[in-house]
Amino acid sequence: RIAFRVQWSRVMKAIIVGGGIGGLTTALMLRARGIGCELFEQSDSIRELGVGINTLPHAIRELAGLGLLQALDDVAIRTHDLYYLNRHGQEVWRESRGIDAGHDVPQFSIHRGRLQSVIHRAVEERLGHDAIHTGCRLGAFTQDEGGVTAYFFDRTGAHTRTVRGDILVGADGIHSRVRETLFPDEGPPCWNGLMLWRGARDWPAFLDGRSMIVAGGLNAKVVVYPIAEGSSPASRLTNWAVLVKVGEGNAPPPRREDWSRPGRREELMPHVARFSVPHVAVPNLIAATSEFYEYPCCDRDPLPYWSSGRVTLLGDAAHPMYPVGSNGASQAILDARCLADALARSEHPRQALMAYEQKRLPMTADIVRANRRGGPEGVIDAVEQLAPDGFDDIEKVLSYSQREAIVRGYASKAGFAAVPELAAVRA
Repeated sequence: RIAFRVQWSRVMKAIIVGGGIGGLTTALMLRARGIGCELFEQSDSIRELGVGINTLPHAIRELAGLGLLQALDDVAIRTHDLYYLNRHGQEVWRESRGIDAGHDVPQFSIHRGRLQSVIHRAVEERLGHDAIHTGCRLGAFTQDEGGVTAYFFDRTGAHTRTVRGDILVGADGIHSRVRETLFPDEGPPCWNGLMLWRGARDWPAFLDGRSMIVAGGLNAKVVVYPIAEGSSPASRLTNWAVLVKVGEGNAPPPRREDWSRPGRREELMPHVARFSVPHVAVPNLIAATSEFYEYPCCDRDPLPYWSSGRVTLLGDAAHPMYPVGSNGASQAILDARCLADALARSEHPRQALMAYEQKRLPMTADIVRANRRGGPEGVIDAVEQLAPDGFDDIEKVLSYSQREAIVRGYASKAGFAAVPELAAVRA
């Protein structure tokens, strides 16, 4: 039986739709297990788009297992401390992160495009340039007992490729064509009324140069953290994000969700004055950022299933979630590892896809729901609800154990709970 599985995995071929972090990581994971694949991306090239994200230790551990730790270290910041503040700048919670929290690998604050680029280069080196096809939009797919056939088109609508494989993986984002085909009546993403503005700028380092600050609750917050070395030893490429509730969340988002849509300064700046953030002059940082992006904060309801026959979903196509708790890219990486393992261990593709779904769908559904409630940052909301005008003693508002329960409960759901020995010392 073991010999049969190894032989089957060598001749298998996966069609991956989507060249983002999830799709590219899936290609590397499959390659590491001797499973063939081709990747199809609708954009004309795979470019370094977006701004900063955090990638958590459980996901970095998977990338380190693929030999990418040094390449990531070269372009990222090892996150040291995370501060949760109320909108007045008072500390609600602080904790160490990554290696400083006792994990065996770091948490990285990194430019999304640079993370994608590191994985992309590895795919090209290990699978060859011919394994990645750009300018290919999925039009349709069919499947039968022997495999899956996918039909790809260019931007003009002209048919470009017909591809045959054993499975098809939809890693094509929140507007997934694969998901739309499996669930044609689902409708548009869910908007919660929050608008997110994001940008990055070379800026003087704050605190120890490796710290992340989240100030304010779910309905209005600002996030600041460094994502790369700066132009001098005293500066860092500093990512900022402002998230504000601008609608009731019962209507379609005002503009299509797109990480690369330029933001409007006249819409953003009136909201910035509501925050007080020590250590960083946030209004000056934002005013000095020449170009930034906006994103209506959307997710989708968890699905009853991801897999249909030889077709499955992964990453944002499977479980798009609000940008809370640094989890979007991390969960896509974990999806990729789980799917590759299931394919390597199972005797048939359908069996593998079901095993992958059974493991990953319930966990990610819980995270989607938790992020709607504020995730670990819900500790800020809890404090602000009890003390909207600030406090003199945080312990009189919400005890350490109560605050810890909120933060640690989310970490457990997301699979990156604090190292037990360290948590005991802190308590």
